[in-house]
Amino acid sequence: MAAEDPTAPFLLAQAGRREGLILGLGLALLACLPVLVAAYPQMGDYPAHLARYHVMMEGTRSAFLAQYYTFEWKWTGNVGVDLLIGPLSGWVGLEPAGRIVAGAIPILTGLGILAVEWSLRRRIGVGSLLAMAFVWSPALLLGFVNFGLSLAAALFAFALWVRLDGWRWRWALFMPIGVLVWLCHISGWGILGLMVFGYEWSQRPALPALAAPTPLALPIIPLLFGGGTKGMFSYGALPQVYKYVIWTKAMRDQVSELDVIGLGLILLLVAVVFQRKRFDGRLGWGAMLTLLGSLLIPRHLAGGDYADYRLISVGLMLCCLSIDWRVPRWVLWLAPALFLVRLGVTTETWARNSRETAQLLTALDHVPQGAKIASAVLVQRDHWGMDTFEHIGAYAVVRRDALVNANFAMPHVHMLHLRPTAAGGGRDRVDPSQRILHWRGDPIDLAKFAPAKGMDYLWYVGDERPTTLPKGARVIWRAPHSLLARLANPPRAR
Repeated sequence: MAAEDPTAPFLLAQAGRREGLILGLGLALLACLPVLVAAYPQMGDYPAHLARYHVMMEGTRSAFLAQYYTFEWKWTGNVGVDLLIGPLSGWVGLEPAGRIVAGAIPILTGLGILAVEWSLRRRIGVGSLLAMAFVWSPALLLGFVNFGLSLAAALFAFALWVRLDGWRWRWALFMPIGVLVWLCHISGWGILGLMVFGYEWSQRPALPALAAPTPLALPIIPLLFGGGTKGMFSYGALPQVYKYVIWTKAMRDQVSELDVIGLGLILLLVAVVFQRKRFDGRLGWGAMLTLLGSLLIPRHLAGGDYADYRLISVGLMLCCLSIDWRVPRWVLWLAPALFLVRLGVTTETWARNSRETAQLLTALDHVPQGAKIASAVLVQRDHWGMDTFEHIGAYAVVRRDALVNANFAMPHVHMLHLRPTAAGGGRDRVDPSQRILHWRGDPIDLAKFAPAKGMDYLWYVGDERPTTLPKGARVIWRAPHSLLARLANPPRAR
């Protein structure tokens, strides 16, 4: 008789609580790997956030920053990292502080996922390990750091809500907690409200469930009295097509095949779990409402972009967390495979692009303090992967106190503003004026690049060389995918 395989009983048995917890904690800590290997975090909006923090802290100390920018502090639902970065940068410096925050957010999100499942089931199972695949969501890769911080806070807050079920003073505790989550970002606050409502509805589907989130409602007061961020309310052109596109890119990172297949596997698994009634309604209701919100709310809301897009990955994360299925050990250990593969792709991309960022930033060695720089970044329309260099020009603010056109500085929307004397052509001096949308093979004509008017330098970044430059421009620095040109604009009256 053939000898029985001694590993079979071990793999087919269920893992203990400690084993699942250790596995989950290891994955949560591993989530910061891209930031560990990249000296420059490769989130699209990250440099523009650094520029805002720099002006916020140094704007009155630098004559150049004071000449170009103003900063109007607002107590609004989008200031999570802004509140943290000052004390942290005073300790280690701005760029290291930004990197610490960038690495902390995925760890906190992973730990928040574990806290939710542990509070619901007192174990770490297949649900939270699958949910880890959404830690590095498109929203975080785009650089929505305040939203990322608010999502982590919302997960921890919801876990606490569950743990305190039945405590008579829970409502009082969650009044300030709701404000703190809202300060991080209004979307995280809304997601927390949906999770709380869904949990209470699954317990007692009646009027008390509708009233359950009211302790979180305190931030409605500043919203009603003008304390919120103002901005456009828009679905954009062809909203049905747009909604379809953002759903197909719900796991967008760098490799389209991996991202689409991964999304298909998650959706298939959720359908199977739902059919087999392994879906935990205590979180499942919140997941469904979050996904429904991604279909109903507009793209632009309260000054933010992709208000709907960021909800898709959160809804799918909560769907995974809703899986209440005791599986054999081999399935539990296989569950993080998608997360690990995606993490490997992100890490390799960040390491490579960070080295290129270091090379690109040597362009700033050729410009003086207070320079006026028109940033032009080529964005290929057919490129699937995240564009990590769109706001690289904002590093000139951080390192040269420069005036650049890559900042988030729209009037009545952002806290960072351009002074009237520096505003020039208005929208030609703020994001997204630096972006050049391009089809491969088309000419890249920068001869009349609007943001270059009245500026000292043109800093171009792209994988194709420009066909023409502004008249009189003189190239003073080149790299394989970039150039810096001194512009021939007439001197300005002072």
